[in-house]
Order: sequence, then structure tokens, then C-alpha cells
Amino acid sequence: MAITNLNQFLEDYFVSHRCQILENKDGILKIQLTEEMDQALMNRPFYWHYIKKIGQQGQPMDLTLITNPNKKNEKGEWIHFGSPRLQQIINHLKEKEKYTKLFQKVVSNQNTPLFPWLVVNLKMSYKGKQKKDEMISIGLQLVNGNMRLEMMDHLQKLPLQMAISDYCYTISPIIKLQSGFKRIESVISSYIENQTHEWALESLQELEEEIKTVQHFYEGRTEELEQMEKEIEEIKERYHPVISQEVINGGIFYLTE
Repeated sequence: MAITNLNQFLEDYFVSHRCQILENKDGILKIQLTEEMDQALMNRPFYWHYIKKIGQQGQPMDLTLITNPNKKNEKGEWIHFGSPRLQQIINHLKEKEKYTKLFQKVVSNQNTPLFPWLVVNLKMSYKGKQKKDEMISIGLQLVNGNMRLEMMDHLQKLPLQMAISDYCYTISPIIKLQSGFKRIESVISSYIENQTHEWALESLQELEEEIKTVQHFYEGRTEELEQMEKEIEEIKERYHPVISQEVINGGIFYLTE
């Protein structure tokens, strides 16, 4: 259900932004950026300002990202959940492409219906003794209610465009967007409930041990009770297990049956 393959997530991201994949092997992903993506990710505003000023064609950089921990000392940029570069990419998605509407490209000389899919990509964050993020992609067909997991993997295989193809027409949704979101939320809730959550139990155990250590340290020092309570609250904030979710982006995709 979850997109746990960071390398695949990154490949999908750059391909969808029309970047050329120069190399993708053993957790090393080398990308030739477009001008748009260079400006979005590489922090070279003065270079692009100068190029535009003199009327020349700029040279977008290439970027090598390493997702394999065993290769992180090789030439390139080590990227992982929680790294600044990944956060930058997620922020770019949030700011520029929160919502989209695309149509499957169809070459046909006869009338072809396109069915609406609500697609939601979200980030699950697990915070406790340790932190972990998980990317999840879900698609819901808004006519018959069929649901597809790892939807972005499926969309990656399809030719998509902003305009509807000739001889194609859209089918009106039967399921309203609000109801569709609720169905997706229900699936996410079931997914969370069915996990074993050893990480949460470990966090609670660590929480109790840390509190006992602090209480033992301040035992008999009643004049420092306020300081002890403050430290205990900080421990609870640090170790109490919390699961949160955040919608990264989504949209309506009109696809053939």
C-alpha cells in the first residue's frame, strides 16, 4: 500500500517534471534538470537572472541523488526521509502542484469515455522514540467506487495531458469529492489500525523509563518540583507516540476504463 521506495518516488517526481533520467542503478539516481527544475531546486537565482538579462540560453545542472545507504559516500547527494533535499522537494510539490486535473492521452477515431479518478498522495509521519515518514498514494474511481493503491505507479505508465483528446468525453462522477475523501480517509484509518505499532510501545517504554530517571534525580528536592515537572513535560513531548498525516498533493485524473 505504501510507497516505501524513495528511489521510485524521486524518479516519478522528476519524470513528471520532464527531467531526463541519466542513470538509475543501485540507489544512485542521476537527473538532468530542466530550466524550471533547476530554478526550483538548485538555488541559483543570480545565474538565471544574468542569463535572462543577456538573452542567452542557460545550462540547467544535473543532480545525483543517492538513496542507497551503502552508497552514501559516493559522489552525489545522500537523500533520505527527513533530509533537507527531500523536504525541499515535498515543499515544491505542496506549493506548486497541490492540485491538478489531467486527461489520459487517447488516439482514437471513435467516441471514448474517460472516467474520473480522485487521486490523493499523502505523507504519514510516525513520531516517537524515532521518527519515520511514509508516502502513500491512493486513487478512487468516482463512478463505481473502485480503489487502487500505489496509484502514482499506475499513472506513471500512462500518457497524460492537460487537454482532453479528440473523440473523448468525460463521465460525470457519481461519488462527490467530499464523500470520496472520506472513503480514502477510512482506508488510511484501517491501514493504521492494522499495523502492529511496536515503535509506539518502545516509545512508551522509553517515556516511562525517562520519567522514572528524572523523578529519581529530583527525589527529596521539593524546592525544584517546578523544574522536574518541566523536564517531564519535555520528555512526554519527545517520546509520546503520535501519528499524523498530511496531504502532499492530488487531483482529478480522467482515464479510460
